[in-house]
Amino acid sequence: MTELLSGHTTFRVGGPAQNFAVAETEEELIDIVRTCDSYAEPVLVLGGGSNMLVSDAGFPGTVVKVAVKGIKTEDVMACSGAFVTVAAGEVWDDFAAYCADQAVDRQGFVGVEALAGIPGLVGATPIQNVGAYGQEVNQTIARVRTFDRQTGLIRTFTALECYFGYRSSIFKRETVTAGGSRWVVLSVSFQFPLGKLSAPVRYAELASALGIGTGERAPLAEVRAAVLELRRGKGMLLDPADHDTWSAGSFFTNPVISPEQAAALPADAPRYDAPGGRVKTSAAWLIDHAGFGKGYGTPPATLSTKHVLALTNRGGATAAQLVALKDEITQGVLAKFGITLEVEPNLVGF
Repeated sequence: MTELLSGHTTFRVGGPAQNFAVAETEEELIDIVRTCDSYAEPVLVLGGGSNMLVSDAGFPGTVVKVAVKGIKTEDVMACSGAFVTVAAGEVWDDFAAYCADQAVDRQGFVGVEALAGIPGLVGATPIQNVGAYGQEVNQTIARVRTFDRQTGLIRTFTALECYFGYRSSIFKRETVTAGGSRWVVLSVSFQFPLGKLSAPVRYAELASALGIGTGERAPLAEVRAAVLELRRGKGMLLDPADHDTWSAGSFFTNPVISPEQAAALPADAPRYDAPGGRVKTSAAWLIDHAGFGKGYGTPPATLSTKHVLALTNRGGATAAQLVALKDEITQGVLAKFGITLEVEPNLVGF
């Protein structure tokens, strides 16, 4: 029976997989990928499907769904915190909730409470270096265990070796000739401080929602609840009844531009210091001020009615319609501001 990838992505879009397999162990995952590579067969490693847009033609190879489970707390010490290893197939938000819930009867695991509600699996988080509300996953990652498709060996990366950047890592940048990432993430190890209070809240919107000042702390459960409510208000919490969540979340990354490009923007355009003397600005501001407001587009493919960064499927949208909307927005922003937006999700089959 043909497996439609629309049933495995949060966009609810995507054609059939030529072959479809589910890997419930590391050994199965490695064996499937290694076998495909030996025959030069295209392989797509599928997690939660929350960060991809799959073409209407589907995928001309093997799609392997990662279903490897397991959470192992290897060490909990007052001085060094908790060392926790999580299999790639664990649901990220379930794990984030687990970390916050530790504070119910003892000290919790601090550092991912602001990453609540992010869809997808744990194995995808280091690839994208997911972040939200002032936190990034690299702040707590200690090691990433991978299968190297190029050498056929297992390799474990320290956090420094991951070369984390803004929504990027070595796992996102290095690919193989056959297509796809060179590295298949098997598990992720985290080092967490212990505590009942969150890390300092650096994001002004979240601090305001909590009724605290920027840089102050709040109970882990309260931070998690506040983040979930903020995400819900922006259509960023998955809900089958809410078409604003039939998306891949933020479709565009915030541009990091030269000081000269930043100076050419209107005075009220957001500007933030970025590494290397560059400047980060807001993709949402650029999109909105280029004439693409909330809900822009022709159904069934439109921007979210709650958040201009999200392209959404209002029901029955095709990948081609969503890509056409993406192209219209990127061309409009380029024409208005001279800045080329970069997409955050993986475009599969384009």
